Amino acid sequence: MGRRARNALAAMTAVTAAAIAGCGLGPGRGTSDVTVTITRGFGATQVAQLTQRTVPGSETVMRMLERHFTVRTRYGGGFVESIDGLSGSSSRLDWFYYVNGVEAPMGAATTAVHRGDRIWWDLHDFDATDSVPAVVGSFPEPFLHGVGGRRLPTALECASDVAKACARVSAELDAIGVPVAMQAIGTGSGTDSLAVIVGTWRDLRGEIVQSLIDQGPPASGVYARFSGPAGGSLELLDPQGGVARTLGPGAGLVAATAEGSSEPTWLITGTDGAGVSAAAAAFTPAALRNHFALAVAGSSDLPVPLRRGT
Repeated sequence: MGRRARNALAAMTAVTAAAIAGCGLGPGRGTSDVTVTITRGFGATQVAQLTQRTVPGSETVMRMLERHFTVRTRYGGGFVESIDGLSGSSSRLDWFYYVNGVEAPMGAATTAVHRGDRIWWDLHDFDATDSVPAVVGSFPEPFLHGVGGRRLPTALECASDVAKACARVSAELDAIGVPVAMQAIGTGSGTDSLAVIVGTWRDLRGEIVQSLIDQGPPASGVYARFSGPAGGSLELLDPQGGVARTLGPGAGLVAATAEGSSEPTWLITGTDGAGVSAAAAAFTPAALRNHFALAVAGSSDLPVPLRRGT
């Protein structure tokens, strides 16, 4: 969705929220264990984080933000301009928010808060794209509590040549209490489930998510792409979409994306089998925390987008 369209949507949803409030909607039962994280620079710097054990009924993302921070809004109150005085310094820097690692389709004023939600606000440059459909930094979400308060089934699609990496990913999901349906790459996970695909970039040939990432951040929201014969190189992109660093054999990537309104697809992939194994080892809450996507090379974790010179 373009920047102008998103702003118009924010204004429209703010008006809708006011209308609903005027109809006397009750407070509801409330919910619990909701985390709010505030970062800047694609998660590079954490500004604040809090967990609210008891959340009032009919809470929205915007109301929860305003309960704990000083917020300045625009477009009728549906679009965040600054949080605790931190605002965009130019026309290409703004606040974006994700719930359980998924870019919210509606304005914060009308997005309801559900039990266990991880709400993440990030102030970042949108030179390369103003839409990042999914991020990995809220893991184990969205697998644990789902999307929009609805837990979704998880399909684990694995290539035959990365069996150990696949087993490691499966074990991590099992450890957090997420059952998975195992299947081969290309068999399809359905439109109403979350997919995790494990395989080398060559293994992913023909998959929709591969095509999205090949087209760059405007299509996928992922600031990395594979290049060279059979995807033997992994290019890490900077916030403007330029190549900041290129990795070779043994490079892996953990990323998430989505097409249109489809549920997110996660990728545990790499330039070769060693890269996939490295990516699978990074498929943990600690390694992925607050990262939009994560590249791995040897013992180095490289969050993307990557600043030049990193």
